Amino acid sequence: MAPSSASGNANARHACMSTFLLVFLQRLLESAMARKTFVAALLLLSGVSSDGSLAQYKTALPYPAESDITSQWTYSCPSSKCAFSCPGAGGASHVTKLTIFMGRMRIGSDQNPFALFYEYSTKYIPRGNGFTIDTGLGTLACQVSGMKLDYSGPPKSGDRD
Repeated sequence: MAPSSASGNANARHACMSTFLLVFLQRLLESAMARKTFVAALLLLSGVSSDGSLAQYKTALPYPAESDITSQWTYSCPSSKCAFSCPGAGGASHVTKLTIFMGRMRIGSDQNPFALFYEYSTKYIPRGNGFTIDTGLGTLACQVSGMKLDYSGPPKSGDRD
């Protein structure tokens, strides 16, 4: 018995959509920045709790609570035509909001290396974050392109989403 035209159309649509997704993912993964963004998004999505609640992440600090954070930089870009890059840590394009925290991170009882922690939003990713820890062999730095500096100073306690 031949399949009906309705199920044939559904199969064709499914095959077309699968091909589109494969081509989209292939092109997305071709650029280094896109790979980093894709991996960050994948890690972010895999960390969501099983009940699907994102409320627990709204007030979570983007750094360990016992860290000694001394500086904060807050940037915005309503057009989402902005980007940032933190060598050794990552970055993103189409950024709308970025906050960088710098300070010392407590590791054990005798190690307190400098660290940068950042959280951001993009046109496509509502919340992302990352960090880099000073190993003593390089510098801690981030390059911010096209964004407006809204705040620079000691960390704000009430500036959380």
